Amino acid sequence: MNVFEEIVDWIFIFWERLLYQRATIARLMRIAAAAGMNRWIWGNAGNASKSDRSGPRRGRLMLLLWIILYGSLCLMVEGQMKISPETVQQWAVSFGKEIAVLSTRYSGAKLLQKKYKDIEAVVKIEEVDGEELVKKFAEEMEEMLGRKMKSVKRLAEAAEDADLYHEYNETLMFEYFNSMLINKVDEDGNPMLLGGEFALEKNEHFNKLPVNTQLSNIQVPTNVYNRDPDILNGAYMSEALNDVFIDNFQKDPTLTWQYFGSAAGFFRLYPGIQWIPDENGVVTFDCRNRNWYIQAATSPKDVVIVVDVSGSMKGLRLTIAKHTINTILDTLGENDFVNIIAYSDYVRYVEPCFKGTLVQADLDNREHFKLLVDELHVKGEGKVKNAMKESFKILNEAAALGQGSLCNQAIMLITDGAMEDFQSVFEEFNWPERRVRVFTYLIGREMTFAENVKWIACNNKGYYTHVSTLADVQENVMEYLHVLSRPMVINHDHDIIWTEAYMDSVLFNSQAQSLLLMTSVAMPVFSKKKETLSHGILLGVVGTDVALKELMRLAPRYKLGVHGYAYLITNNGYILSHPDLRPLYKEGKELKPKPNYNSVDLAEVEWEDTEEKLRTAMVKGETGTLALDVRASLDKGKRVMFLKNDYFYTVINETPFSLGIVLTRGYGQYIFIGNVSVEEGLHDLLAPDLTIASEWTYCETDIDPAHRKLTQLQAVVRYLTGKEPDLECDVQLLQQTLFDAVVTAPMEAYWTALMLNASGMDEGVETAFLGTRSGLMRFQKYAGIEKRVAKSFLTSVDKENMFTLDHFPVWYRRASDYPAGQFLYYMPRQETKDTFRDYEPDYSDTLSAKEVELEAEEGGRKRMKAEEEEGRIVIATTAVTVTVGKKTAIAGAIGVQMTLDVIESKFWAIASQPNDTVCSDEDGICPLQCDSFDLACYLIDNNGFVLISKQRKDSGRFFGELDGSVMTTLIRMGMFKRVSLFDYQAMCKMNLHSVSSARPLLSPFYGLASALKWFLSNFLLFLLEFNICGFWHTEHFADASAHKKRGDNLQPCDTEYPSFVYEPSVKETNSIIKCGRCQKMFVVQQIPESNLLMLVVQADCDCSRQYPPITMSPEEVKYIASVKCDRMRSQKIRRRPESCHAYHAQENANDCGGASVISLSASLFLISCFLTLVS
Repeated sequence: MNVFEEIVDWIFIFWERLLYQRATIARLMRIAAAAGMNRWIWGNAGNASKSDRSGPRRGRLMLLLWIILYGSLCLMVEGQMKISPETVQQWAVSFGKEIAVLSTRYSGAKLLQKKYKDIEAVVKIEEVDGEELVKKFAEEMEEMLGRKMKSVKRLAEAAEDADLYHEYNETLMFEYFNSMLINKVDEDGNPMLLGGEFALEKNEHFNKLPVNTQLSNIQVPTNVYNRDPDILNGAYMSEALNDVFIDNFQKDPTLTWQYFGSAAGFFRLYPGIQWIPDENGVVTFDCRNRNWYIQAATSPKDVVIVVDVSGSMKGLRLTIAKHTINTILDTLGENDFVNIIAYSDYVRYVEPCFKGTLVQADLDNREHFKLLVDELHVKGEGKVKNAMKESFKILNEAAALGQGSLCNQAIMLITDGAMEDFQSVFEEFNWPERRVRVFTYLIGREMTFAENVKWIACNNKGYYTHVSTLADVQENVMEYLHVLSRPMVINHDHDIIWTEAYMDSVLFNSQAQSLLLMTSVAMPVFSKKKETLSHGILLGVVGTDVALKELMRLAPRYKLGVHGYAYLITNNGYILSHPDLRPLYKEGKELKPKPNYNSVDLAEVEWEDTEEKLRTAMVKGETGTLALDVRASLDKGKRVMFLKNDYFYTVINETPFSLGIVLTRGYGQYIFIGNVSVEEGLHDLLAPDLTIASEWTYCETDIDPAHRKLTQLQAVVRYLTGKEPDLECDVQLLQQTLFDAVVTAPMEAYWTALMLNASGMDEGVETAFLGTRSGLMRFQKYAGIEKRVAKSFLTSVDKENMFTLDHFPVWYRRASDYPAGQFLYYMPRQETKDTFRDYEPDYSDTLSAKEVELEAEEGGRKRMKAEEEEGRIVIATTAVTVTVGKKTAIAGAIGVQMTLDVIESKFWAIASQPNDTVCSDEDGICPLQCDSFDLACYLIDNNGFVLISKQRKDSGRFFGELDGSVMTTLIRMGMFKRVSLFDYQAMCKMNLHSVSSARPLLSPFYGLASALKWFLSNFLLFLLEFNICGFWHTEHFADASAHKKRGDNLQPCDTEYPSFVYEPSVKETNSIIKCGRCQKMFVVQQIPESNLLMLVVQADCDCSRQYPPITMSPEEVKYIASVKCDRMRSQKIRRRPESCHAYHAQENANDCGGASVISLSASLFLISCFLTLVS
C-alpha cells in the first residue's frame, strides 16, 4: 500500500469514527461496490492485474470525494444529531448519585440531620421580634457609649479645675515624660532630658502594644519646641489628669485610649506609650489637626475660601496659598459646608459644578477640591471686590434657603495684598450684624498692604495672619478655630461630639493597628478664670476612642440569623459600621484606606433602597421597619443571592448615630431553643474536634485583666465549671452552644470510624466539618498535614470559612439557600480573582502587621504556588434544619472538603461510553466519549463557574470566558440569568491628564527650566525653613506630587458588574449554534440533587469571532457631565447637630491677630527673583 492509499485509509477511518451512522456507512459501501472497489475495501485485492488496479485507484478517489462531501453536509445539516441528550442525561444521573454518596458518607450529613430530627419533640421554635431586638441592642449601645461620655466629662472637669488653680510661670522648669524620649540614653549612657525610665508592658486590651497603665505621657510634634513655656505649663497643669485616667479605666475597663489635646500643641495620652517616629525621625502627629479636636472646639460652619490667583501670586506665594487652602480643608468635617473661589481679572469657582452653592465638606469633596486646587495657575490682575460679593451671596442664600450648617459662617481670604478695605461691600452684605466672619491670610513677605488685609478681618469679627513660609501655615490656620470657639467657651457650653468612622494611621505605627475603624467622643476644655472670660480661651479637648468592632459586639450575630446583620450610620447618613463597608484597597504592594472610606452613604451600600426610604427614616432618627427584596453578592461579587430582608431601625439616644438590623425571611425569622444539663453539655464541649467562634462574645474577657489572655472556649469552660463565676457570659448563647455540642457529639465517633478504616477511604477526601447557629464548629482532618492540599482550610487565617464578627462561614451561608439534604458544590474563591480589587472590613482585625506585610508580597512564588494548590479543592455542603409544626429553623450546615481530583476521576470515568457500546438505538455519536478531541465536556456550578474541564487551568474560571457562544445561548434560552450588581465603593484607574503640545521646539528648554525651578524651589523652601519644621512639612510636597501623578492611580468610582444564576426549573436543554461555515451543538443536563450542570459541547467549531467571551469584569459607570454635576451638587437629607454657638455678646472681637516680619537674606532674595522669572 502506497502513501496515497494510507492517507485514504486514515480519512476513511476518521470519518467512520466521526459519523457513527451505520446506515450511512452502508450507503457508502454500496457506492464503493458500484465503483468496483469491494476487494480494496476489505483488503482482498489478491493478484489483480495491472489493468484491474486502475479501477480501485479511481474508486479510492471517488470514495475520498464522497466522504469529504458527505462529511461537510453532515456537519452543516445533521450537527444536532451528533450528541445524544439521553446519553448525557444518563451520565448526569450516574455522576449525581456517585458524588451524593461520596458527600453523604464522608460528611455524615444524614446522621446529623437525624440527630436534630430526634430532638424536635423537645425543642420549641420562637419567632424573632425584630423591633424588640433593635431597641434592645440600641439600649445596650447607648449604655456603653454613655459610660464613655461620663469618662470624658470627668476628664474635662479635672482639666478645667487644674487650670483654674494653676498660675502661669514663664520660667517654669518641669520634667515630664516625653513619649519620644522615654527609655533612651545619650552618648554618655545617661537618660535623655524629658525621658528617663518609663515602664512598658504588652497589654492584650491595648492591642498587645507595650503600655504603662499607671502613667500617661506626652507627645509633642516635631515642629513644636518641647520646652516652650506654654508646653511646660500645660504639661505641669495636666499632670492632674493621671489620677482621673486611672480612675476612669477602673470604673470602665472597656475604655481604650484616653487623651487630652492641648491648644498649645502637646498631646497627653493614657496609657503611656513609646511614640515611634517615621522613617525620617519626625513626628507629624498634631492633635489639633484631628477631627475629634476640631469638631469639639467649634460648632458646624459654612466656609467660602477666596484665593488670589493674580499674576503677583506666582512662584512660592502660590505654593503657600495652595498649602493654606489644603490645611483649611483639613480642618473641616462632615457637619461643615464649603466652596472655593479663585479670582484675578474675573471670579471663577475652582469646581464650576458647585457654582453658587455650598457642598458638604466630607472626605470625598475635600479630596476633590485638593485635586482642583493643585491645578490653579496665576494670571492677570487681582480684583477681590467681586469675589467678596460672590462669597457673601453664597452664604446669604444658603442661610435664606435653610441650607448648609445654619450655624457659623466664614470667608477665608488668601491674598498677597489688598489695595483698599472694601468697606462698601461689608456695609452692603455684613454690617451691622457681622454674621459672617472674615479671616485673612496675607501670603508672602511683602507688607505693603498688610493694614488693609488686617482691617478687613478685625472689622468682621475674624482674624488676620501673615503667612510667609510653609512652616507658618499650620499654626496660622489653627487660629480661626480658636476664634470660632469663643462664643462656646464664654458660655461654657460643653457639647459632647462623636466623630465619623476613621482609621488612625498616624497614631499607630503598626499597620495592623492603623487600619482599625473607630469613632471618638470628645469635649472641649475651657479656661474658667474670670480675667480671661471675654477672650474665650480654649485650653484643649479631651476624648477617648471606641473601636467600632467592640460596639458591634453588642448586636450578636447568633441572634440575627445566617444572612442577618447589624449596621450603624451617622446623622449625615454615612456608614459607621456595616459588613459590606470595604474601607481598604491595595495600590501596588501597599494597603491603604480609600479616599472616601468614611463618607460612604447608606444608599451606596443598601443600594436596593432606590427611593432612599430607609436612609431618610434613619437619618431623621425615626424608629420603624421596612421590607426590601435585595440582590446580595457573595464571594466578593462572584455570586449573587436573592433575599427578602426586613430592616428594623432606631436612634441611639445622646449620640448622632442610628442603628439598623436586618433579618432575612426564611433564615432569620425563627430561633429554636433546647435545654441540656451543664454537666452533659460540658462533657461534649471539651471534645478535641470542637471549637467556638473566637470573635463572638460568649463571655466578656476584657473587663478583668486576668481574663484577657483567655480564649472564648477557655472562658466558657471556666465559667461553667465554677472556676470563674464572676465572668459575664451570654446565658442564651451558652445554652444554645451546650445544646448543639450534645446533639453533634456523635459526629466525632462517626468521622473517627471512617478515618480508622484507611483501606476504605477515598484518596483526596481531606476534611469533614460542621457548624451550628451558635458558632460551634467540629471538624475531622482525614488527611495528614503533609498530604493535604487545602492546608489553610478552617485555620485562623481562613476567615471566609470561619464564624466572624461580620458573617457566618461562606459554606454555611451558601448551604442555607438550598433544601436540607441537597449538597451544594463549589470551588473556593482565590484571592487573585477579586472582583472588587480590595479587602473586607475585617481584614486588618484578623492579620498581624507582619501578616499584612507578607500578604502584600503577592508576587512571591510560595504564595502563587499555594494559591494554585488551594484553588484545586471542592467543598460540598448542605443545610441541617429543625422543624416544629409549620416553623422551620436552620440548625447548622455540614460538609466535606476534598481535592478536585476526587470528583474529576469520577466525572471522566462516567463521561465515556465504552467502545463495545451497542449503538443501534443511539441517535447521535456512539460511543460518546468526553476524552474525544472533538468534544469538550465541563462540570459547572449554578453561577457558571467551571469545576471540571479538560484544561485544568480552566477550573475556577467563569464558563462565559471560555465559550461565549454557548453561554450567550444559555442566557438567551433562559437557563441562566444575568444579574446586574452595583458597587459604589469601587476603585478605578483614571486616565492621565492630557499634556499640552504647544512650544515643541522650546520644550527641551522648558523641561530643563522646570527641573531647575523644582530644585531651586525646594532648596529655597529648605533654607526658608532651615529648622526641623521644614522636614515636618515635606509630606506636603509629597502630597502635591502625588496629586499630579494621581491620574494613573486608583480613584473612587461607581461600577456595574454582572453575576449569573442558573434557573433550576430548566433541567436540561440542547441547541445548535450557527457560526459561519460550521455549526456547534451542545447539551446541558442538570446533575440531580445538586447545584451542578454537565455540559457537553462540540469542540471542532470555533464561534469566537461571532460570540466574544462573556466576562465578569466590572465596568465603570460613566455619567454625562450634567448628571455627574447633579450628583455632586445634590445634598441628601441629613440631621444637623442640635447645638450651635455662633455668637456671644461678651466676645472680645478686638483680639484679631497681628503681623510678624521675617527677614530674608540677599541670596535667598536673588533665588526668589530667579524663580519668578522662570515661572
